[in-house]
Amino acid sequence: MTDDDLRKILTSTKSIAVVGASPNEARASHRVTGFLVSKGFQVYAINPGHAGKIINGAMTYASLHDLPKPVDMIDVFRASQFVSDLADAVLELPWKPDVFWTQLDVRDDAAAARLLSAGIKVVQNRCPAIEMPRLGL
Repeated sequence: MTDDDLRKILTSTKSIAVVGASPNEARASHRVTGFLVSKGFQVYAINPGHAGKIINGAMTYASLHDLPKPVDMIDVFRASQFVSDLADAVLELPWKPDVFWTQLDVRDDAAAARLLSAGIKVVQNRCPAIEMPRLGL
């Protein structure tokens, strides 16, 4: 994935579901959720244990199926071992996101291949809160 590819993704994305968003201020998912909200994205937190609550400016839903509308990007804060099942859940949605993004140290090439074959762009092992400032966005 080139810098131009990342720039196009980050400038065309308007809505993001953060899977694994945490209410714990010490967690990266909490900070990134707030960063994305502060950048003007419509952000939805996904955390079944906190559905109906606000996590750093984002309403929380139990699952992607519970979102009030489709999102452009799914940003994953789950361990690599959970990515395959999450990719399957994404492929079962009645809508498809444009982008499936996994955070630092999160990677599953087989799941990425399934998503890519369904026409979903995949970014792995990167953080939008790092990439946006790096790209001057």
